[in-house]
Amino acid sequence: MPFSAESSSAAPLERPAVHVVETDVLIVGSGPAGAASALALSTYGVPHIVVTRYSRLTRTPRAHITNQRTMEILRDLGVEDEVLAKATPQHLMGNTTFCTSLAGEELGRIRSWGNDPLVQAAHELASPTRMCDMPQHLMEPVLVDAALARGSQIRFSTVYRSFVQDEDGVTVTVEDRLRGDEYQIRAQYLIGADGGRSQVAEDAGLPMGGQMGVAGSINILFDADLSQYTAHRPSTLYWVLAPGATVGGIGAGLVRCVKPWNEWLIVWGYDVTAGAPDLTEEYALSVVRQLVGDDDIPVTIRSSSAWTVNEMYAETYANGRVLCAGDAVHRHPPSNGLGSNTSIQDAYNLAWKLKLVLDGTATPKLLDSYDAERAPVGRQIVTRANKSIGETAPIFAALDGLSPQTPEQLWANIDARKDATEAAAEQRAALRAAIAFKVYEFNAHGVDLNQRYSAESSTAVVPDGTPDPGFDRDPELYHQPSSRPGAKLPHAWITSGTRTLSTLDTVGKGRFTLLTGIGGEAWLRAAEAQSLDIATVVIGPGRQYDDPYGDWARLSEVSDAGALLVRPDGHVAFRHADAAENAEELLTDALRRILGHG
Repeated sequence: MPFSAESSSAAPLERPAVHVVETDVLIVGSGPAGAASALALSTYGVPHIVVTRYSRLTRTPRAHITNQRTMEILRDLGVEDEVLAKATPQHLMGNTTFCTSLAGEELGRIRSWGNDPLVQAAHELASPTRMCDMPQHLMEPVLVDAALARGSQIRFSTVYRSFVQDEDGVTVTVEDRLRGDEYQIRAQYLIGADGGRSQVAEDAGLPMGGQMGVAGSINILFDADLSQYTAHRPSTLYWVLAPGATVGGIGAGLVRCVKPWNEWLIVWGYDVTAGAPDLTEEYALSVVRQLVGDDDIPVTIRSSSAWTVNEMYAETYANGRVLCAGDAVHRHPPSNGLGSNTSIQDAYNLAWKLKLVLDGTATPKLLDSYDAERAPVGRQIVTRANKSIGETAPIFAALDGLSPQTPEQLWANIDARKDATEAAAEQRAALRAAIAFKVYEFNAHGVDLNQRYSAESSTAVVPDGTPDPGFDRDPELYHQPSSRPGAKLPHAWITSGTRTLSTLDTVGKGRFTLLTGIGGEAWLRAAEAQSLDIATVVIGPGRQYDDPYGDWARLSEVSDAGALLVRPDGHVAFRHADAAENAEELLTDALRRILGHG
C-alpha cells in the first residue's frame, strides 16, 4: 500500500537540531566588495564562506569604470590579465560627448579617463597598469572564479537573517532559500558586503551620515547597433541634453556603452517625489528612441529598473567583530566611476589585516585601522560623486536650459550658439568652459590615486616625524606620488637582469616588504631578525634590482641607505631617510605598533 500521511500511524519526524557551520570569516554578499574579499582571503589562505541571497552573480553591467588603483590590486591578486582580456580598453573610453541625441547635434566633447595627452602621460608615470571599462557582470565572475579556484566556499540562494557576536566570534543565522530552513554559521569575523541596503550594517548599528533617495533614476539595458553614431567618437559615456534631462537622475540623460557598439545602458531621471514611472517595454523604448534620436534602428529592450541617487556614508565601518565594506558603507551615484573601485579597495585593505589577526601575528587592534583608513575615503568619494552631478548644471545654464520652457525654446537656445553675434560668442565660450569643467568627473586622477592614510588616526601607519607637505597641485585632479607613511608606494620602472618590472611588482603578495639600497645592510639584517616574514628588496647597481632610469632615486624620498617598509596592500607603513645604527630597534618598534603589540 503506498505511503500517505492519512494512512501512516508512525510518529511524526522530529525536526533536527539547528546545524552550525564553522569558518574563520563569513562574507555576506558576492558583489565587488564581497567577491574581492573572497579573492584576497583565498589568496592569503584564510578559510571563509561567502553567502548571497541570489541564485547567481549579477546579470546587469552596473559598475564599470575600473581605475588604475583597482587594476594594481587586481594585478597583485593575479587576475589583471583576465580583466583586460574581457574589458573595453582605455583608448575606446574617452571621447565623452555632449549632444542633443546620438543622432542629433553634438555640443562638445571632453577627453576622458586618461585619454587627454597630458593626462595619459600622467597615467603612464603613475602606474604600471591601465584603467579599463569592465562591467560588473563580467568582473564578478573573474573575481569569484579565481576565489573558488583558491579555496573559497560560496553558498548561493542563502539569505542573511541576523547575527549575535561575543568575545570569541560571531554566530550568524542564514536561510537556505532552496530548502526553506535556517541554520547557523559560526565565524571569528563577519564582513557585511551586502550592498546599499545592507542589513548587516543596519544590524551592526553603524552610524550613517547623509541621506538616501535624493533623486530618481531609471536604467534601461538594450541591444542596438549604434556604431554609425559612436565608432568615430569612441566613448564609454554619451551625455544627452534634451527636454526632461534635468529631472532627477544624475544631471542629464546618459547613453552608456556596455560593449562597443551593440550593448548599451541608458540612465534617465524621474521625479523621486512622484515615484518611478511604470517601466513597461513601451516606456523604455520611448526613452531609448528619444536619446538615440533615430527611430529606424532596431532596438531590443533587455531590462529596465528604477533606483535612487543616494548621498550616504557610514561614519564607522565596524562594530566589534563585524566589519562592513563596499556599498554597505558608501552609497552614492555612479559619477566619477568610484563605486566598485572603492569597494574592491576596501576589501583589499581589510583582507591582509584579517589574515594577520587570525594567524596570531597581529592583535585585533590592527583591525581598528580598517575603519580609521577607509571611512575617510568613503566620505570623500560620496561627496565627490554627488558634487559631480551638480557640475553638469552649468552646461544647461550655458544653453539657458535650466528654467522651465518648451522643448521648442530649448532647441532654439541650442541653435542660437551658431549665430555670428557677441551673445552667441559668449554662449559658445560658456558652453566650452562648462564642458571642460567636467574634468573633475572624467579625469579625477588624484581622487583615484591620492589616498593617503593618516598616522594620526591609523595605528598601521608609523609617523616619520616630517611635516605633511600636502599637495603641490589640485589633489582631486592630479596624482602626486609620495613615499610618506600612509601613501601608496610610488611606481617606478626598475630592472632585474633582462626583466623590467614596477616597484609595485616587488611588494604585495600578502606580505610586508622592506625596500632599501646600497648601504642599507643594517635594514636587511633588521628585517631578517623579525619573527614576521618580511620580503626584502635592494635597488642599486650590482644589486638585486637596478634603477636604470633614475626614477626610483627621485621618487623614493629616502637615501640609498634609507628604508621603506611597505604593507601587504602596497601602502608605506614606515620610512627612515637614511642608515641607522639602531635599525633593528626602529623596525621592531614600528612593527609592534602596526601589529598592535605596542
